[in-house]
Amino acid sequence: MNQVFKSVNGSIVGLIFLLGLLLPGLVAAQAEESVDTLPLEELRTFADIFGRIKANYVEPVGDDVLLENAIRGMVSGLDPHSNFLDKDDYKDLQVGTKGEFGGLGIEVGMEDGFVKVIAPIDDTPAQRAGVRSGDLIVRLDDTPVKGLSLNDAVKIMRGKVGTSLELTIIRKGEEKPLKITVVRDIIKVASVKGRLLDKQFAYLRISQFQSHTTSDMLKTLKRLKSESEGQLQGMVLDLRNNPGGVLNAAVSVSDAFLESGLIVYTQGRESESQLRFEAAPDDVLSGAPMVVLVNEGSASASEIVAGALQDQKRAVIMGTQTFGKGSVQTIIPISDSSAVKLTTARYYTPSGRSIQAEGIKPDIELEEVKVSKVESNGVKPIKEADLSGHLKNGNGDSDTTNKTLNEENESLADKDYQLGEALNLLKGLAILRGRAATG
Repeated sequence: MNQVFKSVNGSIVGLIFLLGLLLPGLVAAQAEESVDTLPLEELRTFADIFGRIKANYVEPVGDDVLLENAIRGMVSGLDPHSNFLDKDDYKDLQVGTKGEFGGLGIEVGMEDGFVKVIAPIDDTPAQRAGVRSGDLIVRLDDTPVKGLSLNDAVKIMRGKVGTSLELTIIRKGEEKPLKITVVRDIIKVASVKGRLLDKQFAYLRISQFQSHTTSDMLKTLKRLKSESEGQLQGMVLDLRNNPGGVLNAAVSVSDAFLESGLIVYTQGRESESQLRFEAAPDDVLSGAPMVVLVNEGSASASEIVAGALQDQKRAVIMGTQTFGKGSVQTIIPISDSSAVKLTTARYYTPSGRSIQAEGIKPDIELEEVKVSKVESNGVKPIKEADLSGHLKNGNGDSDTTNKTLNEENESLADKDYQLGEALNLLKGLAILRGRAATG
């Protein structure tokens, strides 16, 4: 045992020497906050465990591996969103914010040691395979998730394009675990999609906030205004299952619909973490009414947008309560090939509400349900127009436009009940706005 200890003694001495170099800096950093002494006993314990692993682990382990693992554990133990990023992780993060990466197409976090699906990304293998927001992934192929770090689980989910991965999922409302096979692919996220609803109302879907989301949104809105021949009366902004993304994108999207006032502010321990974002005097919709759709898969940046538009009374928020990720992660480069993603602040809406672990509560709560048309008993109801000798309307031929639009609305409600209700509300708001304008 003495010989084994001697063989690692140099590493322990080196570690203690390294800690000795760091202690003065740590003392200086803590001096402003507290007169408490450093946890020397815990540091000795760390050095002792380091030495025991070097001496007794079944296989030799390099100092660099042990120290990197120690850093990973130290950071990941803080909260679910703080991580140490090695070369591959750092690269994946940088690529992901630009909207193209390889994998299954799901935004994930950790819950009770399992991988929790925050939201499947639109038009990705995971969404097409049936993965849903709120699913708990307990097994990846034959590998149990319990005991894996989030980074390790993500690395398994990523892989060669065209290969498949079987997800074992626990889903609320299902008695038995589900097995869903997803084929990996290059994930190209089109973060903005849009179309007209009912000719004069826009539908804008933002699936993720990326560096180019705002410019894409403005281009899409310009196209929709042209298609409506300048008669756009309102817009539904769909942020359901939007897991978030780049903070600046969320701020600029909110700013596009606000003429003044606070959008969001952050509070942290350092002055750099205390930021305020104000709206510039422009509104791309010129005050036309908005309805924002959210659900439990709406997180982070999407909650910032919903919270800003709600507090500023610019939009009606409809759907279900959002995910509740109200913390700010800062990427701190450590070297050219590694970084730390560290939680440094909390988000607050303009009225001072913290989003963290609370989320945004909709103005109108509306669950996602499926509706179907009630089948008639074959007896057609009698109307005035069916009576013999009825008076003619006097307005000429009947307009078939309303009939067509009603059929379209019924079809929309069948496919997406929440969106159908959002459109109905938007129409009502537009009618009231038009009446107010005419006195």
